[in-house]
Amino acid sequence: MMGQDLEMTRGEHHAMKTTLNINDHLYRAAELKASEEGKTLTCVVEDALWAFLHKPEAYKLKWTTLRGNLMPGVNPDDRNSLYDAMDSRP
Repeated sequence: MMGQDLEMTRGEHHAMKTTLNINDHLYRAAELKASEEGKTLTCVVEDALWAFLHKPEAYKLKWTTLRGNLMPGVNPDDRNSLYDAMDSRP
């Protein structure tokens, strides 16, 4: 999808000139990073955008609902009764 299209164009020298409004502190930090790494500010911004766009999706838990019965004497609203039931398990 979008990631595949982006991967095919990375490294090509097509460029679009644009204007962005960037927080002053963020801009200075990016300039410093570019200077430290011997890169242009454009390269640092592009690298950051590539990293953001290719960030893996967060893992999503898949819940499974099972039907069952509570053990006698266990109240799910009472933490101590749950602990007592767990401690007395064989």
